[in-house]
Amino acid sequence: MSVFDELIGQDDVVAILRRAADAAAEVVAGRPGSGMTHAWMFTGPAGSGRSVAARAFAAALQCSNGGCGQCGACHTVMSGTHADVRNVVPDGLTIGVADMRALVVQAASAPSGGRWQIVLVEDADRLTEAAANALLKAIEEPGIRTVFLLCTPSTHPEDVPVTIRSRCRVVALRTPAPEAVAGLLTSRDGIPANRAQWAAQAAQGHVGRARRLARDEEAASRRAAVLAIPRSLTNLGACFAAASELIAASEAEAAAYSSERDAGEIEALNQAYGAGGTGKGAAQVARGAAGARKELEKRQKSRATRAQRDALDRALVDLAAFYRDVLTVKLAGEQLRLVHPDMESSAAAAAARWSAESIVRRIDAILECQNAIAVNVKPKIAVESMMLALHQG
Repeated sequence: MSVFDELIGQDDVVAILRRAADAAAEVVAGRPGSGMTHAWMFTGPAGSGRSVAARAFAAALQCSNGGCGQCGACHTVMSGTHADVRNVVPDGLTIGVADMRALVVQAASAPSGGRWQIVLVEDADRLTEAAANALLKAIEEPGIRTVFLLCTPSTHPEDVPVTIRSRCRVVALRTPAPEAVAGLLTSRDGIPANRAQWAAQAAQGHVGRARRLARDEEAASRRAAVLAIPRSLTNLGACFAAASELIAASEAEAAAYSSERDAGEIEALNQAYGAGGTGKGAAQVARGAAGARKELEKRQKSRATRAQRDALDRALVDLAAFYRDVLTVKLAGEQLRLVHPDMESSAAAAAARWSAESIVRRIDAILECQNAIAVNVKPKIAVESMMLALHQG
């Protein structure tokens, strides 16, 4: 067993990271060879395993056996509780400069118990300009035992400043094959082979999404509702109704994701401030709690916005894949595998009605909607415009 076992379909990447962990062990032992790379950037499409690779590499760096998967160092890194590994996951749409500066200061200190001080930044493309500048300075002058691991989508690598990218060793991941994802779901989660294969194909190689589709009936129902949209766009009223339903579904999914976590955070804050306490100083504590609660609610609102946009983006990816299937049937018949094989009859019917050019225009409309939301156009306006374009073809 190894910390790299869940990094499926990435044999070349695993080999690179194993060699790097061996080189890092030489540095720890006082026998530096070709030198240690202190900044890494993991790129790849959604679901390819960027954060999985970074976390596994962090465990391998802290493990005296190169990521055995059995020791305390491996277990604590993989569970996110290692004292010398700091995971930066944006609660909202961006990672701010205050958070980054605090982490940089901590990372400059010597490891408290591990072999390295490691800062793992998920969604490094969400760094604000000021936060990126703070990180750049730390990467340019790293501590002797400090390593930075950055994860960023390959679709928009330019979102990370070139000054940072040029100082990182880039590790490019690819989307794993559906067969590899299905095998993992079956061996790790005990999901029946047929359902695992369906989920892996429907999720387009996204491991986390495939697991949700296979285990969560509500997630599967939301997907089915999205894929029913093309058939429902019969008139202008239906277009606006479909847009409202899609926005409402993304909001409901985000609320389900956030509600339990939000409640736990508020309860923990109340306990920390001694909610309901009386006596001397209680009023001052209450004022402090009110300020902290306001700040927490602000972060939770930002996180909810991000969760909704992520849910909407997943729906748009599914919808684009359906039109891609329609184009595949139109041009190649059954020679190529469909992303949504359970929608083959609907794809065939649509392919018989639409020209190849109109199918491409529909795919472009979805991409334009994604781009509009990315530059902060209100999702409802962007989705309504997209539905009209899908109807008109």
